[in-house]
Amino acid sequence: MGQILIRNLDDSVIDALKRRAADHATSTEEEARRALSASVGLGRREAIERLNAVRAQLGPDSEPTSLDLLRADRARDDHR
Repeated sequence: MGQILIRNLDDSVIDALKRRAADHATSTEEEARRALSASVGLGRREAIERLNAVRAQLGPDSEPTSLDLLRADRARDDHR
C-alpha cells in the first residue's frame, strides 16, 4: 500500500478527524484513510462489474414481484 503526506491541512480538519477517531475508537490515521476512501468511491465501471457479479451469484429471479402479488390480490378480491 502507498503512503501520502498532506501538507498545509487546516487545523480544524485535523481536529475534526481526531474527534471522529475518538467517536469511532480508531486512530486519526484510520479515520483519515476512511474519509479519503469514501470520497473517492467506486467508479461507474467498477460498480457495474460488482453489481453484475452479485446478480450472477444470486441467479434468476424466482420470487414473485410486487406487481405479481398486487395482481394476485386484486384477482382474489374480484372473485369474492
